[in-house]
Amino acid sequence: MAVTSPQTRMALATRRAGPVTSLDAEALARARRVRRAQLRVAAGTLVGAALLLVGLPALLDLLPRDWRLGDMPVVWLAVAVLPYPVLATLAWVQLRRAERVE
Repeated sequence: MAVTSPQTRMALATRRAGPVTSLDAEALARARRVRRAQLRVAAGTLVGAALLLVGLPALLDLLPRDWRLGDMPVVWLAVAVLPYPVLATLAWVQLRRAERVE
């Protein structure tokens, strides 16, 4: 016998019973509009991340391999450092846009 919290039992009971839709037609239509808008925002963010992850190697292929910053090749630094702040900024913008939609 498994020991579960009351919240888990309630969540499992509602999952078995199916979703409860106590929204009127207007609220349901608004919820659908918000969901579609958030999906558009997410798709835009996904495209931005894909452009970064696909475009960065293509851009770095155009750079000369002999450029160095100290002992480190610039290409290596760009691969190791550049994507993370850009992805963090992309995530921050995604969060703000999704919250604005709500």
